[in-house]
Amino acid sequence: MTRTTESTGHGESRPRTVGGFVGAPSAARAAQLVRRAAGGADSAPVDITAPFTGLLTATLPQATDADARKVFDEARAAQAAWAARPATERQRVLARLHTLVLQRQEEILNLVQLESGKARIDAYDEVASAALVAGYYGRHSARILASRRVAGVLPVLTSARELRHPKGVVGIISPWNYPLALTAMDVFPALAAGNAVVQKPDNQTALSALWLNELTEEAGLPSGVWRIVLGHGGQIGDAFVEEPDYLCFTGSTATGKKLAKQIAGRLTGYSLELGGKNPMLVLPDAPVAKAAAGAVAACFSSAGQLCVSVERIYVHENIREEFTRAFVARTEALRLGAELGYGADLGSLTTPAQLDSVSAHVADARAKGARVLTGGRSRPDVGPLFYEPTVLTDVTRDMAVFAEETFGPVVSIYGYRDIEDAISRANDTGYGLNASVWAASGSVGSTVAARLKTGTVNVNEGFAATFGTVGLPMGGMKESGLGRRNGAEGLLKYTESQSVAVQRGLRLRPPRVIPPRLWTRGMSIGIRLLNRLPRR
Repeated sequence: MTRTTESTGHGESRPRTVGGFVGAPSAARAAQLVRRAAGGADSAPVDITAPFTGLLTATLPQATDADARKVFDEARAAQAAWAARPATERQRVLARLHTLVLQRQEEILNLVQLESGKARIDAYDEVASAALVAGYYGRHSARILASRRVAGVLPVLTSARELRHPKGVVGIISPWNYPLALTAMDVFPALAAGNAVVQKPDNQTALSALWLNELTEEAGLPSGVWRIVLGHGGQIGDAFVEEPDYLCFTGSTATGKKLAKQIAGRLTGYSLELGGKNPMLVLPDAPVAKAAAGAVAACFSSAGQLCVSVERIYVHENIREEFTRAFVARTEALRLGAELGYGADLGSLTTPAQLDSVSAHVADARAKGARVLTGGRSRPDVGPLFYEPTVLTDVTRDMAVFAEETFGPVVSIYGYRDIEDAISRANDTGYGLNASVWAASGSVGSTVAARLKTGTVNVNEGFAATFGTVGLPMGGMKESGLGRRNGAEGLLKYTESQSVAVQRGLRLRPPRVIPPRLWTRGMSIGIRLLNRLPRR
């Protein structure tokens, strides 16, 4: 890890670059990005520090409620002209953005690492995700949004179409853990559909969202169509509930429920991606070495601060000892490091609150009889917010880690003898976001996957197969959320459907010269005949 400082002229020193790292963006560059944020003149600014070092990354303006509402008004004024552009033209902006993200990845890799504390390989997952999402909607959005012809009630005489119109202004509240990927997944389809967007990223990782906002305008998005507002939920949360025509929120289940209650009074659409306690099932015929390697990535990517990461592993008793031994060995081989480069396997937790939460879960489990097979302690020698990847066993229901989302590098291993019992235990949770199944046979794994009550299931993978397949919808069941992102569904949710039918010739009510009874008999015969037509 290399840091650099310069003299302030008063016997002190300060970092030349964001977070104090050589090769990181300069403080001037960070300030340039911050100026893209709207509002904030009447609120005290907030200093944000790098998880790796505790040094300053940026000082962010904080908007007031009035600031946020003004931005929504300005976005609404800009939206009409953007929506009037052909869908193919909007699509081309995202196609150009796909190329730009990949070309400019070095700067954003540094920013994501500095703001979130991720290992660089995990930061690259965000770059790849943003490029994949831009590429998908840059190729397919116009086709998905195109008017759809439907068979009319009377063949030839009735023509019917479904049209798609943008909602208007979409409000997006984004979390700190995947600042680039989740911004792309939520903002890009909203823009492709012809909406304006007002986004509130988390302060901790706002620079990443601002960087993508800048790049999107370079790709051709008109200024003002996507606006970013910084501030705390207590200051600007009401504006995000009351002003948008649709709200997309990613965060905790508790906050999502509160937002849903507030939005219900407006009858405004919304989607929520919330918490998870994601299971992994290792079937008795699964290749142990591959399953153990897959579990490491599934559990510890981004230090476990990933909504779809695995926190519970169910392993058949016939292979449990072998799997556990292999998994622990691979976990202990992970390299922790605070560096801007690919030398570390595991990065830092992002905030002191996350470190406190993870530490509390492990301490509670240990105090109540759980065994720590590896890890179980913070690592201030590496950086202020590092925590070792931790594997627990003998976890029981009275422990917080059993059912509550830890959102850190902690996983519990459980044995089972009967697959029905394993499926039941995997489903025994209020959450239903993601799951993983490992088996020798993909078809057997898929059969088990279909019985798990989660929005996504990965067979012989942890989460990346569904996460990276942008054409698939992604979202939660039960208390893990409502609605989906990605795929056609992730685009169409930002639209209003309108049905238009044109009737020619024969009316759909009897003329005066035909008795109603005779008319209805004829119509019934026609309906029966229509039902006999070949199905398409």
